Amino acid sequence: MDIQYVDRATGKIEIEKIYGHRALSLLYGDSLASRFFSFFLLPLLARVPLFSKFYGYLQKRPSSIRKVTPFIDTYGVNASEFADAEFKSFNDFFIRKLKPQRRPIVQDQNCAVLPADARYLVFPDLSNVKQFYIKGQSFDLAPFLQDSAYAHRYAEGAMVIARLCPTDYHRFHFPTNGTPSPARVIAGPLFSVSPIALRKKLAILWENKRMVTEIDAGRFGTILYVEVGATCVGAIHQTYPPNAEISKGDEKGYFSFGGSCLVLLFEKGRIAFDPDLIENSAKGFETKALFGQSLGSL
Repeated sequence: MDIQYVDRATGKIEIEKIYGHRALSLLYGDSLASRFFSFFLLPLLARVPLFSKFYGYLQKRPSSIRKVTPFIDTYGVNASEFADAEFKSFNDFFIRKLKPQRRPIVQDQNCAVLPADARYLVFPDLSNVKQFYIKGQSFDLAPFLQDSAYAHRYAEGAMVIARLCPTDYHRFHFPTNGTPSPARVIAGPLFSVSPIALRKKLAILWENKRMVTEIDAGRFGTILYVEVGATCVGAIHQTYPPNAEISKGDEKGYFSFGGSCLVLLFEKGRIAFDPDLIENSAKGFETKALFGQSLGSL
């Protein structure tokens, strides 16, 4: 059940310290108990929004503030990066802002940047992908986008999957300059998006609740930016102004408490991903990297 990734800063393979590991193992594991709970309990937790909403409500309670310091200590969160260290609840800590200088944005206009602190997989050509998380699973664009025309348009395009852990900074940003449309909501359940869950069922990514934004990104073409909700994510919040020009690195929104992920889709031939991201992804490793770093170039 281990999750291995490559730390971009060091190039070393690390084992992720998983928040809620026991619950994930119980709900998505292979034991007899896991099969029982996944059959009876998992559909209830994932398909009844009240559970995630209630859990999110608890994280907004003033009493939840007592969880912040132990969480920081256990997962090694760097408090010196916080723009404001005064929090009124655990969710306030979770949706924290960072000091801008701690996430410098690559300024080269030929370069797109990573949209969040996350673990990244990149796929330069969706028509030639051998595996997603586990062999035998393929990504289905049509149900993911709920639009057959878009599915055809991006079938040979490039895709980025950015997985945000509960330990990460949970605001997300624009990878390029451009003009974003309003976000379109696609209703769905809220299964976990941990690799532990996705190894069992990749279809979670096109079943879960998600929001789709189209970005007119000039020379980078039209980018589809998709936020995918997950178990215990209270909500997906959009903070950007639709139909107005934005700059690379501008905040797009944030997730309330819980792990979640972003998916970016580029049209064919619009971006060349950085070599380290391609190499690690081809080997089946996510790359842990930070918002503002290079994603790829024109």
